[in-house]
Amino acid sequence: MNWSDTEILITGGTGSLGRTLVRMLLDPESIPKVRGVRIYSRDELKQWELRRELERDGLLDRVSFLIGDVRDKDRLRRAVEGVNVIIHTAALKQVPSCEGNPLEAVKTNVLGAANVVDAAVDCGVDAVMNVSTDKAVNPVNLYGATKLCAEKVFLNANVYSKGRGLQRKPRFSCCRYGNVVGSRGSVIPLFFKQMEEQGQITVTDFNMTRFLIEIETVARFLLNQIGEMKGGEIFIPRMRTASMLDIALGLFPGIDLKTEAKEIGIRPGEKLHEVLISREEIALHDVAETPNCFVILPPDSPTSAWPKGGASHVKFKEYGSRSLQDRFTLEEINEIGLTVQAKMRKEKTK
Repeated sequence: MNWSDTEILITGGTGSLGRTLVRMLLDPESIPKVRGVRIYSRDELKQWELRRELERDGLLDRVSFLIGDVRDKDRLRRAVEGVNVIIHTAALKQVPSCEGNPLEAVKTNVLGAANVVDAAVDCGVDAVMNVSTDKAVNPVNLYGATKLCAEKVFLNANVYSKGRGLQRKPRFSCCRYGNVVGSRGSVIPLFFKQMEEQGQITVTDFNMTRFLIEIETVARFLLNQIGEMKGGEIFIPRMRTASMLDIALGLFPGIDLKTEAKEIGIRPGEKLHEVLISREEIALHDVAETPNCFVILPPDSPTSAWPKGGASHVKFKEYGSRSLQDRFTLEEINEIGLTVQAKMRKEKTK
């Protein structure tokens, strides 16, 4: 992809991932300069805060801030005009919030996805990458169910690009990944806050496992796959896992699990272990394997066609957090915790 002639729109551009993507796209040392970045989100305060940060760092010249909601089809279509690439990160993401407000989750996560597709097709966008989650695989909560629906909406949108004589044919793909280390509401900053305020952490289940990935890794992965995508793929970065017990022991060496940690049980809508590729998907789709990711291919794309030079079939029965051996060590978790603490202190001083 010729990034230097690319106009990119990021829905939910003021979220953790959106902000990281914006900085990467504006950093001339990361990739060639893009023509422009449009930040589309509904939070006026976050846009103002991000504008101040970018202005302070001299990165404001190629950025447009657009207030809008993915539910608003007309506003979204206007925002997309002239755009080459859309990265769709906007969503309602909190499991309890979606459980308690199901129709609102559907309006944003499903109907909003359909609005992004329509705007991309109508405006002749080149490529659209939808950001998904491991909770979309065999979902047990409404958030996961809506993200599964969104995946279906985007992947099936490739039908609009075939046989219509369009000058530019939109390609739609998805990226699935696990828990982002240090993001708002995630377990590591929550544990630090609980220990500071209460002298005790609450753990749902010590045996619970999760995929962990850093936000910068996700952002780089997304940009790389946008350059490689052909349309219809689900890209899944290789990730390592950790149990809640390992996270507690890594963050707080010497913690007394009897007095400083309280096990409260799995909450409604949670899984003990997460899955990124299900057995059913492996049975129904070719899955390509590369050094840094797995790719669930669309039905009409043989494994030999992706990536260039071919790729081997995945050998495992299921890509799940429980079955993998690639676990973080306690020392590595401690190092991650130090980085998260430093970010938390920086946020407090802003």
